[in-house]
This record gives sequence, C-alpha cells and structure tokens, in this order.
Amino acid sequence: MSSEKPAAPKTARRMRGFEPVSGFLRERIRAAGESRGFAVSRLLTHWAEVVGPEIAAQARPVKIGYARDGLGATLTLLVEGTSAPMIDMSREKIRARVNACYGYNAISRVTLTQTAATGFSEGRAVFAPAPKAPKPPPSPETCAQARASAEGCADAALRAALEELAANVLSRAADAGARRKAE
Repeated sequence: MSSEKPAAPKTARRMRGFEPVSGFLRERIRAAGESRGFAVSRLLTHWAEVVGPEIAAQARPVKIGYARDGLGATLTLLVEGTSAPMIDMSREKIRARVNACYGYNAISRVTLTQTAATGFSEGRAVFAPAPKAPKPPPSPETCAQARASAEGCADAALRAALEELAANVLSRAADAGARRKAE
C-alpha cells in the first residue's frame, strides 16, 4: 500500500495582500477591445505612446476592420474636422507606428472619420481649470514647527522633504482653522 495522499484539485489561487487593478480589468479590456477589432489592447491603452502626444491629442482609434480575404486591416480614426488635413498627411507615420506596436504589418490602411467626439447637443468648448493662485509662503512659526518635527532625521534630503511636508500640513491646518473661525 502506498502512503501517498491524493493530489488536491488545482484552483486559481488569489494573491495575498494587494493585487494590481490591471489583473481585475484585463479580461474586460480585452473583451471590449476585441469587439471593435483591437487584438492588441495596448494600442488603446497606450495610444499616446504609440503615435505620439501630438497625434493622440487630435485623433483616437475607433475600430480595426479586417478584409474578407484576411490580408491587411483598416484602422479607423476619429478626427475633428479642423485637424483632419494634418492627420491625413500623417497617415503613413501612424500606420508604421501602429504596425510597430503589433510587431508585424497588421494595418494596411488608415481611414479617417471626421466627426465630433461628442454629439451635436453637447458643446465643443473645452473648459480648462482656472489657474491657481500662488500659495503664500508659510509663516515663520509654521517653519519652526516643521523644522522641529524633522529634527531627528540624519539624511539631509529626507529632512528637507519632511520639513516641506510638515510645513504644508501645518499651513493647511492653520488655513482650515482660520476659515472655521471666519464662519
């Protein structure tokens, strides 16, 4: 008689502790990308890195269509009408960079769709956040408290970073206290 125990069935074991969010989303991103023809989801998730920030600001990939005979695919880009001529002149550059992402000549054509990214009812005005006013320097008392809180640190760079952090926290707390008193 053998004293071997029967092997336990192998199940997907979860990691202990923190898990990367990408692991939870990988399958959903892959399924959404494949429904539009994107076999490599990296093209969607890293579009600005693939084609460059100038082109990525003006064009977005919409779908990849494959021909019936399977030779070469067509990448369709969504472009606003005003930037379409510039993107049109960059088609070959875009095709080369996307093919470099795939690792082979997957894309044979790049077509442009000139529509707004939002519907007609939504405005096309881009609202930038208001510029922030420069933050006043912390008071001498706050600087002294921050210096005292980081006093025991031997590393000069770490001490300076801790002093700056303490000054930010103390000045924010002082600002919040002053706002409460004003109310």
